[in-house]
Amino acid sequence: MFGDMQGMMAKLQEAQAKIEETKIRLNSIMVDGEAGNGMVVATVTANREIKNIAIDEELLDDKEALEDYLIIALNKALEKANNVHETEMAAAAKGGLPDIPGMDMFK
Repeated sequence: MFGDMQGMMAKLQEAQAKIEETKIRLNSIMVDGEAGNGMVVATVTANREIKNIAIDEELLDDKEALEDYLIIALNKALEKANNVHETEMAAAAKGGLPDIPGMDMFK
């Protein structure tokens, strides 16, 4: 019914290895989100880990603006990181999954 079970298991193990490799690689992909015309820049990995926040000194005296810009910059960076993460993980999973009838969720 399912054909070569050993072959399918090998493909699944290969897919899992590709996914793990992709997770590691996503730690080295950095994306930025900025707010206030670059007055606040947040850098995160594609695994959605915050790596850096740069703040223009002019904002240090305006707590409310700084808070607003931080939220905007972080949300933009996390959205970009999430898009990269989803795209890369889908590609890794698609490349290693066996061809099981009715399981074409990545096509």
